[in-house]
Amino acid sequence: MANTEASLKEAMGSIDGAIGVALVDYTSGMALGTVGGGKNFDLEVAAAGNTDVVRAKLRTMEHLGLQDEIEDILITLGTQYHLIRLLRAKSGNGLFLYIALDAGKSNLAMARHQLRRIEAHLEV
Repeated sequence: MANTEASLKEAMGSIDGAIGVALVDYTSGMALGTVGGGKNFDLEVAAAGNTDVVRAKLRTMEHLGLQDEIEDILITLGTQYHLIRLLRAKSGNGLFLYIALDAGKSNLAMARHQLRRIEAHLEV
């Protein structure tokens, strides 16, 4: 099991094209940890904004009566991928991992695989 900081650092180091990564509480919109980003990419703002995305999707699923779980949410931009992965473990209830990727330097399938692996070892 890895702690939050180690897991986020692993994501930044092992996922090609990673711009920034965060562990986010979608009940509050607060980032519990961030690595990367910078003055041109504010992970705190991204965490709060993506909280709205997660909440909207969960509401929509409820209204549709879908009895399923979100594995991940992908947002594709012209030059970036934004991947949101909801944590499935009981200790991760209400949390998601968020990673922004440079589309030209990343492999989306591998990024999803790596994020799933990191989630499995994350201790919250």
